[in-house]
Amino acid sequence: MAEELQSTPSLGSRSFEELKRINEHGAEYWSARDLQTLLGYGQWRRFEEAIQRARTSCEQSGNPPENHFAGAGKMVTLGSGSRREVADFFLSRFACYLIAQNGDPRKPAIALAQKYFAIQARRQELSDALAKDRERLELRRQASEEFKALSGAAKRAGVQSKMFGVFHDAGYKGLYGGLGSDAIKTRKRIPKDQNLMDRMDTTELAANQFRMTQARDKLARDRIRDQQQAIRTHEQVGREVRAAIERIGGTMPEKLPPAEHIEQVAERIKDATPKIELEEREAKGLHGKRS
Repeated sequence: MAEELQSTPSLGSRSFEELKRINEHGAEYWSARDLQTLLGYGQWRRFEEAIQRARTSCEQSGNPPENHFAGAGKMVTLGSGSRREVADFFLSRFACYLIAQNGDPRKPAIALAQKYFAIQARRQELSDALAKDRERLELRRQASEEFKALSGAAKRAGVQSKMFGVFHDAGYKGLYGGLGSDAIKTRKRIPKDQNLMDRMDTTELAANQFRMTQARDKLARDRIRDQQQAIRTHEQVGREVRAAIERIGGTMPEKLPPAEHIEQVAERIKDATPKIELEEREAKGLHGKRS
């Protein structure tokens, strides 16, 4: 685990870490009844609902709930002085993390617990497919920002607003062997009303982002202040990037198949449930290192 926070969720003088116990397997665990009070829940029923949501999250994350949640009983003293057993759960650290994530964020104790576990930086590894989706979405965002920055550089270089389309198309023509944006869409069978970059995969997006970055830098470095020269410069940079791809044996961008629309990728990421891969000892949870 990562280094603990100096300020952790606490109950009076007792903190989350101080409520930890060790079972017969040598595994650390927490009593749900102790955690209930620590996290600001006055009613066991409400807290038990959070536990059940956490169990569901545990299963969805690819980890067996039975490794992290164990039903138990706890003896409590009643007002009359008599004692009786009430329902309880033994919880692994991972279970406590999930309960905090599924708790009521309006409760200050829950908000603090969520921050505590987040700063501990528990290792969450997404599936390869989801990681690739995230990478593509981020590259698309960066490409959009670079497009805006290049448009600003083109304006400073003397390109009139009505010529921005020609200027940007020049970069495509250099990189795509003479094909402008409309010709690229036709070749790849991309509908004309779709943004070309929305259908680029990560490789194609990266090549175009590099083209735009280098074109912007060259316009500034060469202090270009002429519209036609700016257009020629952009096309030249596109040709240089194309030549670099060819030298290293890469696939020419016009030969790359169109990727699914970026909006579908964004929706998939939004709805995805990430898998959480725990280190071996933590994955065993309540069964501990001697199981």
